[in-house]
Amino acid sequence: MQIQFRPFHPDDTEHIVALWQACGLTRPWNDPRKDIERKLQEEPELFIVAESEGQLLGSVMAGYDGHRGWIYYLSVRPTHQSQGVGKSLVLQAEQKLLARGCPKIQLMIRSENSSVQAFYSALGYESADVVVLGKRLIEDQ
Repeated sequence: MQIQFRPFHPDDTEHIVALWQACGLTRPWNDPRKDIERKLQEEPELFIVAESEGQLLGSVMAGYDGHRGWIYYLSVRPTHQSQGVGKSLVLQAEQKLLARGCPKIQLMIRSENSSVQAFYSALGYESADVVVLGKRLIEDQ
């Protein structure tokens, strides 16, 4: 399978939202379309899509704040998981962040998602002894 990587295009929105839903990434309190709109305002070139023969296979969002990079919304079409698409998307994000001078990358995984933890561990990511706190400033719903 030949995979091409390219920046997200707004025409991809509905396909990406459906992909995120199929992968269980969406939550009622986060409007995925608003998350996409927000990403397109900040470093849109770090929103990467994987496709093969015109079929969207996966996506990843990355960001860099000058101190660390972040990876969000890594998703791969369920029928194409465990075929290297996710790993390739992570490597694409890492390369783009490294090119910006990013010294480290972090990501968040829901604690019950042990299979994704194993995926990232196999790519060299380690658990960090931190507590993640959050505060919503804008309600999506």
